[in-house]
Order: sequence, then structure tokens, then C-alpha cells
Amino acid sequence: MMATTHAFVGLSLAVGVALVAPEFAAVVAIAGLLGGLFPDFDLPAGHRRTLHFPVYYWVLAIPATAVALVAPTQWSLAFAVFVLAAALHSVTDAVGGGLETRPWEGTTDRAVYSHFHGRWIAPRQWVGYDGSPGDLALAALLALPALFVFDGVVQSIIVAMLVISIAYTTLRKALVDAGGRLLKRAPPALVATVPEWVRSDDSDNVPRTERSRRD
Repeated sequence: MMATTHAFVGLSLAVGVALVAPEFAAVVAIAGLLGGLFPDFDLPAGHRRTLHFPVYYWVLAIPATAVALVAPTQWSLAFAVFVLAAALHSVTDAVGGGLETRPWEGTTDRAVYSHFHGRWIAPRQWVGYDGSPGDLALAALLALPALFVFDGVVQSIIVAMLVISIAYTTLRKALVDAGGRLLKRAPPALVATVPEWVRSDDSDNVPRTERSRRD
């Protein structure tokens, strides 16, 4: 799933809060967007492992939600929405494509790493890969209610993210091909800064079952 789709999942949580407590709408909207994006901040190193916790985020999310329900303030609600969004991001990475530059080929058993289980969770591909037409449709579906609930800056952010999502989906495969050509021409020192999963592109001819066992 695209980062924008994950952000819209978090925003959907904020929609529910905003309908009940409109005075906190802006704060929970930003919290939902940031929480939905937060796990992907590990993109430069250890992507879908360093900041992705399909199980452990819930250890924070469940009590945080309970506190927000008992004592609803802008900060308790914002924290609960943020952590819930991060938890959902980590879980829903498994319903998309795998961790590879060409996820539509389905050559990897790695979707997201579960520290609790000590292994990678395999991709289900229920919504295709990040940037697939199904992913874009899901992003639009999630964003639609928020467009009617929020206004001002938040609404502008939603529209901008939808435009980015459409552009990314349109150019998804072309960007991969262009990136591959650039890497072949780049200096070794620059290539070394690119995340390993991008450089390898799962092209080391290692069987899927063995790749899934790697740490």
C-alpha cells in the first residue's frame, strides 16, 4: 500500500473522532495522517522492519484508546489516533504486495517483519501492490469521507495527497525502470547509500522459501 493510503487509514480514524468531538478535528486529523505515515520513516534503513510493529504497537494503542475514551482531551485523543494509525499501517502492509521494487511480480515472501513472531509475514496481495489500481481505489475510498468532514488546511492536504497518489500510480512501473537504469550508471559510493532491498531487487535467484527465512 502507498504511504498515502496508510495516511488515509489514519485519517479515517480521525473522521470518527471529529464527528463526535468536532472541537478536536484538526488535531486528530494531523495525528491520524502522521501516525499512518510514521512506520514508513524507516524507508532508508530496515524498511518494514525498523519502525513496523504489527503486534507491539497494539500494546500502546489499546490502553491509549481506553484513556482517550475515559478522559478525552486533544492530547489523549491525538495520541490514541496516532498509535492506532501506526498499528494499522504495520498490520495492513501484509495485505498488499511484498518488499521488492517490482511487487507486481510476487517474487518475495516478505511483506512486513513481526518482532513478536521473529519472522517476516508473507504478502497477501488483497489490494495488489503499492501504487496498483486497487491501492489507488482504496486510497480514494478512504479519503472521500474526510473531504466532507474536514476543511481548510486539512482538506487541502487531502486533495494534494490524492493528486500525488494518482501520479504515483500512473508512473509506478516507469519509475522503477528509470530508477534501475540510473543505479546502473551511478557511482558505487552513491549506490551503497541505496537500501539493500532496492539494490538487490530480489534478483539473487534465492528461492522464495529461503528468502523468507533471512533476517
